[in-house]
Amino acid sequence: MGAMCLAAHPAVKAQDRLRTYVNPIDLPYRFQAPSMPFKTPRVPFREAADPTVVFFKGEYWLFASHSLGYWHSKTLDNWQFVKASGYAVEKFAPTAVAMDGKLYLAVSEGVRQIWVSDDPGSGKWTVAANIPAGYQDPCLFLDTDGRLYMYDGLAPSGPLHVAELDRKTLLPLRKADIPQSRDKEHRGWEVPGDSNERVKYLSFVEGAWMTKHANRYYLEYSAPGTEFKTYANGLLTADNPMGPFTYQSYSPFAFKPTGFIAGAGHGSTFQGPRGDWWHVGTMTISVRHNFERRLGLFPTRFTASGELVTDTYLGDYPHYYGGSRGLTGWMLLSRGKAATASSFVDGFAPDRAADEDVRTWWSAKTGDSGEWFQLDLGGRKTIQALQVNLADQDAVTVGESDGGFRYEIEASTNGRAWRAIVPAAATGRDAPHAYHVLARPAQARFVRIRNLHSPNGAKFSLYDLRVFGSAPIPLPSVVAGGSAQRDPTDPRHARLEWKAVKGADFYIVRLGTRADLMTQNYQVYDKTALDVRSLDAGVPYVFTVDAVNERGIAKGRFVAEIR
Repeated sequence: MGAMCLAAHPAVKAQDRLRTYVNPIDLPYRFQAPSMPFKTPRVPFREAADPTVVFFKGEYWLFASHSLGYWHSKTLDNWQFVKASGYAVEKFAPTAVAMDGKLYLAVSEGVRQIWVSDDPGSGKWTVAANIPAGYQDPCLFLDTDGRLYMYDGLAPSGPLHVAELDRKTLLPLRKADIPQSRDKEHRGWEVPGDSNERVKYLSFVEGAWMTKHANRYYLEYSAPGTEFKTYANGLLTADNPMGPFTYQSYSPFAFKPTGFIAGAGHGSTFQGPRGDWWHVGTMTISVRHNFERRLGLFPTRFTASGELVTDTYLGDYPHYYGGSRGLTGWMLLSRGKAATASSFVDGFAPDRAADEDVRTWWSAKTGDSGEWFQLDLGGRKTIQALQVNLADQDAVTVGESDGGFRYEIEASTNGRAWRAIVPAAATGRDAPHAYHVLARPAQARFVRIRNLHSPNGAKFSLYDLRVFGSAPIPLPSVVAGGSAQRDPTDPRHARLEWKAVKGADFYIVRLGTRADLMTQNYQVYDKTALDVRSLDAGVPYVFTVDAVNERGIAKGRFVAEIR
């Protein structure tokens, strides 16, 4: 294979640059009460997870766990919140399906009701049916022949389940287990842990979602647990909605174990405004609580041979909504840069907001106006966009936020003369992961964010201030080769190695069951080796390595075997 390089993209039309997004999705995530177990000390935390997106009456409706309602949008951005009533809004994993001009909704946790609404914009729901037994992580699916099904299951043992439902009573007509939905002993990606390393731990299989495409049924399921960076989606297929199902060995089809924020598990797959396929999934923070989670949106497609593939490559970098839905070419400029601040709490130093890790953060000592955080990018760079990830240190609220953070972002070429690139007028809504695309690129070496107001009694604090753009440097050299050694005692594991190349800030390992189906990728920092534990025993793989810096990406020119 010849070398393939992705340089910084040429200038794009103003209307195109504003039609970009970055993960996690910027939503006003609700604060949850610190009443559940797992993490101490118990403090409020933001959460949304287990998302369902359905199209109904010309709009997309986004339902997520413990959100007191849901969102809607015609374009997959600018989501508008609807505060809901009439259904169990405080429960996990809501699922919805459009049927007979209405939306039907069920939730997890064994709730013994299903609800209906013909006007979800009103937020009002009524009981459609009382059912003798509830569900865990349910998925309602209406087949093209008009028959209705329910898929569900959430447990550290046992399989997922399917039932055909009576359309009028919503009661089961027939049921079946799906035993192919679990096999941790052979599927490395189902092993718990941030690196699939906890081989003796129980694996939670959950989060069913059904998609029908070209008369084939694609049942996705999630493992090994929502709090792990390796939270991912595997795939089963069948010719009948009740099965029998066949496991797809290129699983997981949606997998994001590395980057600023990791995870692509429990979610849904749907068609967007142009008919393009998307996957919306659950991403993990899981510091204040195991269920401290966010939502991520990823381009998805069906290959010519029928595989379902989700693109999580640099999945928390800016992407286009339209066209190929690919990367904008705006690279990260802020990782590891010198950071200073007006003040900081012990254990929450400024460098923690420039380490490309959502599980660490900087916090000022107060939430007062005038607290600030500054980055020295190390030289003059072209800035295209910024993501402000606010950490809510010591917030004291539950439910909806009491307003939003207000701040101003300034840039400077010399650290003395400053100009606003994100004015205070562009802030103030509840936007814990605010994404600001500049109207035109800015040239700067220094970036500073100044606090004007912190809501909820919180200190001014940042998971990371992420700066995207490009540096006037050459692309990195191309990684020309690599080697793999599979663990003879556990074929779910392999060690991959390659040689460092000039100009690389980090590397991205892409691997899969064949060269055109590399569904897994890992970002690798500060080393030239990777221990992979997500492989399926008995399945051969191939891999390559891309080199990345602040100019762009040099695609690997080799394809090496993992046998």
